[in-house]
Amino acid sequence: MLIKIDRKYKKEKYTISNVFVNGKRFTDGKNYCNALEDTDRGLTSDMTVDQIFKKKVYGQTAIPKGEYNITITYSPSFNRMLPLVNAVKGFTGVRIHSGNSAKDTYGCILIGRNDVVGKITNSRYWFNLLYADIKKALDRGEIVKLVIE
Repeated sequence: MLIKIDRKYKKEKYTISNVFVNGKRFTDGKNYCNALEDTDRGLTSDMTVDQIFKKKVYGQTAIPKGEYNITITYSPSFNRMLPLVNAVKGFTGVRIHSGNSAKDTYGCILIGRNDVVGKITNSRYWFNLLYADIKKALDRGEIVKLVIE
């Protein structure tokens, strides 16, 4: 399974992206899904940790562009199983979860519908759809990749 986060709107305090799964826009058949992240500060996975830390603002920076493996593990912060974005250089505990604004991201990727400027809505609904697809893929033994562009 391949999830792609295509960063489209890079604002001062947040980033809005289109979400693709296996090459197609992620949809429920009526609407498309978006992602909300912190500010894109131009980080890439080929930068050194020192270069990342020079640009990173703790809790207010989107993870570096690149390719990552996704697993589902227990999150003590959320007290539940959530997708974990593995081996993010300069970051720890990056999850895909629900939330509505950049204040909810803290470096993570929020899933929802961008129908309010600077925010996403119906995030639990969209998260549950994506989570189910990720879980099914992992249960089938597939590798789940996340590409951020």
